[in-house]
Amino acid sequence: MDVYARPYDPRFPVLCMDEASKQLVGEVRDPLPMRPGDPLRIDSEYVRLGTCNLFMFCEPLRGWRHVRVTDRRTKVDWAYALRDCLREFYAEAEKIVLVMDNLNTHSPGSFYEAFEPQVARELTERLEIHYTPKHGSWLNIAECEFSVLQRQCLDRRIEDAILLGREVNAWQEARNAIDSTINWQFTTDGARTKLRRLYPEYLRQDNGQVSPAPTNVHN
Repeated sequence: MDVYARPYDPRFPVLCMDEASKQLVGEVRDPLPMRPGDPLRIDSEYVRLGTCNLFMFCEPLRGWRHVRVTDRRTKVDWAYALRDCLREFYAEAEKIVLVMDNLNTHSPGSFYEAFEPQVARELTERLEIHYTPKHGSWLNIAECEFSVLQRQCLDRRIEDAILLGREVNAWQEARNAIDSTINWQFTTDGARTKLRRLYPEYLRQDNGQVSPAPTNVHN
């Protein structure tokens, strides 16, 4: 949350990253098109056609996002997606402040599985990584952007990866064109108020000394 409170600096952009899967679904029967007085009608039956993965990169203060559609979500897929994002969109940045969850594929070690050691080291040194806490992935702003993507673009049947890629690209271009930023309002002070049980407390004894809270209180 302190990272989100930093002022915007294009030399050190705060970039949030997340990933999600999308099931590809085809029609068993052709939908009935809209007509005056009748909405589009879709049969309840459908056929499953596999899944795709989506990598979301979101820069909240700039109002920018980029989504990459892949067949899989392996360490190598993540490494290539992040490398291409850094080189294409952040070539001039000194260091990227990257916020993401601690999935086992989201690690600098993935660079070393995908690239030569020199390239892997170069990419790692350009990152300042901040992992969200366990069971706290909701602190990743990229999840908010995924929610918007789901409501505005993915809440329908899409049958193949090519169509999915086109639809996602059209969505992100339209959203980037209006510089749609994310106003994150949950601050560190707010967390200390709302999540008191997760922060250490200090109890003042009668003798004026301060003793720590019980050891089962987690920071």
